[in-house]
Amino acid sequence: MAPSLIEEAVQSNRPPSMYTFNSSQDLRSPSSASSSGVLTPSQADGEWTPNTVLSTLSEQPQIHSTSPLPFFHLLERLKTTKREGWRRFGINHGESISDHMYRMSIITLLCPPSISSKLDIPRCTKMALIHDMAESLVGDITPVDGVTKAEKSRRESETMEYLCQGLLGNVDGGSQGEEIRRVWREYEDGETEESKFVHDVDKIELLLQMLEYERSHQGRIELGEFSHVAKRIVLPEVQAWATELLSEREKFWAGHGKQSPGVLDVSEDRRRQQDAYYAGAQGHANGTAGANGSGGS
Repeated sequence: MAPSLIEEAVQSNRPPSMYTFNSSQDLRSPSSASSSGVLTPSQADGEWTPNTVLSTLSEQPQIHSTSPLPFFHLLERLKTTKREGWRRFGINHGESISDHMYRMSIITLLCPPSISSKLDIPRCTKMALIHDMAESLVGDITPVDGVTKAEKSRRESETMEYLCQGLLGNVDGGSQGEEIRRVWREYEDGETEESKFVHDVDKIELLLQMLEYERSHQGRIELGEFSHVAKRIVLPEVQAWATELLSEREKFWAGHGKQSPGVLDVSEDRRRQQDAYYAGAQGHANGTAGANGSGGS
């Protein structure tokens, strides 16, 4: 079942009344906040806890259970929570966080042989399925939301503590919960070869979705600001995928009689927001937080 408006507001860190529509491109943009009790980005730092969201649920998961079912139920939120960056462009029924992680996990299985021999591919697949798990409560915070990178990291760390200790700590001795948290932390730190590959996969999945939305909207929406993530891809093999994909995009826009819109069309402020997020591994340095590339990670 899709989330209600109130539940959706908590997932996105904005109340429903904060959105208006710009008729020039059907863009969703925040208007004045209501007194809904949902934290706005300017108020949020230092105030958010997992209970900020849990307290709004009609039925809260049972903590310290020996059964994994409460954890399974909470994961449903990953299926119903949308990736926020697309919604700024009026794509309100687009991919969920789970959709994004699922395709990432499949991409890891197609890792080019030149690097797969050097990696633990099952761990990469596990990492792809876990890396955005905290967004089940945190939501998909993007570079334009005004939440600092340090604050985003704090929220996600507290959420993973709740999931892996509160919900899984008594399940089979808690070992599986600890492994989930270790894999999540490995991705956030971005220091192992597996985590570097999965960070690249996160970006190529974003680029795929960017082009697919432009195609499905027949060129009525252009999402060029997301293309900047191609420059942040590290591994040559994944860079080759990105080059091929961006060539497909150029041909698509040429077929519509236009030059391929790209990162040069992004405002200076937006570019600074994006650069702050992608400078270094997740969870390190201050700056503006982000997910969905823009607009995931």
